[in-house]
Amino acid sequence: MAQVWFVPFGWVHRPVTLAGWLITLAAVAYMLQLFLAMAAHAHSITDMLYAIYLHWGVTFLGWEWVARRAGRGTSGQA
Repeated sequence: MAQVWFVPFGWVHRPVTLAGWLITLAAVAYMLQLFLAMAAHAHSITDMLYAIYLHWGVTFLGWEWVARRAGRGTSGQA
Protein backbone atom coordinates (compact mmCIF):
# COMPACT_ATOMS: atom_id res chain seq x y z
CA MET A 1 0.00 0.00 0.00
CA ALA A 2 1.36 3.39 -0.99
CA GLN A 3 1.80 6.16 1.54
CA VAL A 4 -0.84 8.91 1.51
CA TRP A 5 0.73 12.32 0.82
CA PHE A 6 -2.45 14.44 0.84
CA VAL A 7 -5.89 14.35 2.45
CA PRO A 8 -9.04 16.07 1.16
CA PHE A 9 -9.63 19.53 2.63
CA GLY A 10 -12.74 21.10 1.14
CA TRP A 11 -12.27 21.53 -2.60
CA VAL A 12 -8.51 21.04 -2.47
CA HIS A 13 -6.10 18.78 -0.62
CA ARG A 14 -3.86 19.29 2.38
CA PRO A 15 -0.34 17.80 2.51
CA VAL A 16 0.28 15.43 5.42
CA THR A 17 3.76 14.04 4.67
CA LEU A 18 7.15 15.53 3.92
CA ALA A 19 6.80 14.64 0.23
CA GLY A 20 3.43 16.40 0.06
CA TRP A 21 4.82 19.50 1.76
CA LEU A 22 7.85 19.59 -0.55
CA ILE A 23 5.63 19.44 -3.64
CA THR A 24 3.38 22.15 -2.21
CA LEU A 25 6.30 24.41 -1.27
CA ALA A 26 7.89 23.95 -4.69
CA ALA A 27 4.64 25.01 -6.39
CA VAL A 28 4.25 28.03 -4.10
CA ALA A 29 7.91 29.04 -4.58
CA TYR A 30 7.53 28.86 -8.36
CA MET A 31 4.35 30.97 -8.29
CA LEU A 32 5.91 33.54 -5.96
CA GLN A 33 9.05 33.81 -8.11
CA LEU A 34 6.90 34.23 -11.21
CA PHE A 35 4.76 36.88 -9.50
CA LEU A 36 7.80 38.90 -8.47
CA ALA A 37 9.38 38.67 -11.92
CA MET A 38 6.19 39.71 -13.70
CA ALA A 39 5.45 42.49 -11.21
CA ALA A 40 8.85 44.02 -11.92
CA HIS A 41 8.18 44.23 -15.67
CA ALA A 42 4.42 44.80 -15.88
CA HIS A 43 3.05 48.21 -16.80
CA SER A 44 -0.26 47.66 -15.03
CA ILE A 45 -2.10 45.21 -12.83
CA THR A 46 -3.90 43.82 -15.86
CA ASP A 47 -0.60 43.13 -17.66
CA MET A 48 0.65 41.25 -14.63
CA LEU A 49 -2.54 39.21 -14.22
CA TYR A 50 -2.57 38.24 -17.89
CA ALA A 51 1.07 37.16 -17.62
CA ILE A 52 0.70 35.00 -14.49
CA TYR A 53 -2.80 33.59 -15.01
CA LEU A 54 -1.80 30.73 -17.31
CA HIS A 55 1.30 29.78 -15.29
CA TRP A 56 -0.56 29.82 -11.96
CA GLY A 57 -3.50 27.88 -13.40
CA VAL A 58 -1.33 25.14 -14.86
CA THR A 59 0.76 24.94 -11.68
CA PHE A 60 -2.32 24.64 -9.48
CA LEU A 61 -3.91 22.03 -11.75
CA GLY A 62 -0.69 20.01 -11.79
CA TRP A 63 -0.42 20.21 -8.01
CA GLU A 64 -4.06 19.18 -7.62
CA TRP A 65 -3.54 16.25 -10.00
CA VAL A 66 -0.60 15.03 -7.92
CA ALA A 67 -2.61 15.53 -4.73
CA ARG A 68 -5.54 13.50 -6.07
CA ARG A 69 -3.24 10.70 -7.27
CA ALA A 70 -1.32 10.56 -3.97
CA GLY A 71 -4.30 11.34 -1.73
CA ARG A 72 -6.44 9.33 0.59
CA GLY A 73 -9.14 7.21 -0.92
CA THR A 74 -7.50 6.81 -4.31
CA SER A 75 -6.39 3.46 -5.60
CA GLY A 76 -3.83 4.98 -7.96
CA GLN A 77 -5.93 3.96 -10.97
CA ALA A 78 -7.21 6.49 -13.49
